[in-house]
Amino acid sequence: MSTLRPLTVVTGASSGIGFELAREAAIHGHDLIVCAEDHAIDGAAARLEGYEVEVHAVRTDLSTYAGAETLVREVRASRRPPHTVMLNAGIGHGGAFLDAELADLTRVIDLNITSTVHLCRRLLEDLVAQGEGRILVTSSVAAETPGPYHAVYNASEAFLRSFGSALRTELDGSGVTVTVLIPGPTDTRFFVRSGLLSTRLGRSRKDDPALVARQAYEALVSGRAEVVAGSLHTRAQELAMHVLPERAKATLHRRLAEPGGSRSHL
Repeated sequence: MSTLRPLTVVTGASSGIGFELAREAAIHGHDLIVCAEDHAIDGAAARLEGYEVEVHAVRTDLSTYAGAETLVREVRASRRPPHTVMLNAGIGHGGAFLDAELADLTRVIDLNITSTVHLCRRLLEDLVAQGEGRILVTSSVAAETPGPYHAVYNASEAFLRSFGSALRTELDGSGVTVTVLIPGPTDTRFFVRSGLLSTRLGRSRKDDPALVARQAYEALVSGRAEVVAGSLHTRAQELAMHVLPERAKATLHRRLAEPGGSRSHL
């Protein structure tokens, strides 16, 4: 990889917001290490090479300790400390808590929470040692709301929002900034993978992932603490949630996420 271009690491980069984040970095002249667990990461890497940057694809399951360490090894094997790390990999699992397999629920925690903590702990060492860098942690507007029928996912997103904010304050003065990305419902494969297509939430209007990524990248470069990214509709909804009590938010989310709910659109 070129020593003249900055290096950016992006997880969950095979499609959706993650791919678009990687594309933003490529457009701005960054070499890339992109990571996902599926074969689509190879095709994504090939598309990103079209921006005349060097791209290295890593296929690994970040929900496991060994998988996260695989990415760390690949980053360090480049012999270039990354300038930017975008931790975007995440999954959900919809449906009633007691109907879900425990392994499916814990995998949400392992990928969304544990891998983010793992990669931050490993890669932040290099960023702090060089005295500059940026971290993007992807959370969600779901962080604002207790999530009946999506309970573990919403709780994981609240963790990520809190974790990113705490790290930012700890790293003040180090030259490394942390930005938390808060997207709303976005047109990605997330809703299929999470089993939410039969819900009002799954059928709600969704934002363009390219728009979300562009706003996120601008906020990251500006060193902002947090960005609610997406359409005006999404940002207005997120702002409105601040005034509702927790019980009201939970009740609203239940209506949106309960399987087989009303087919009326939001």
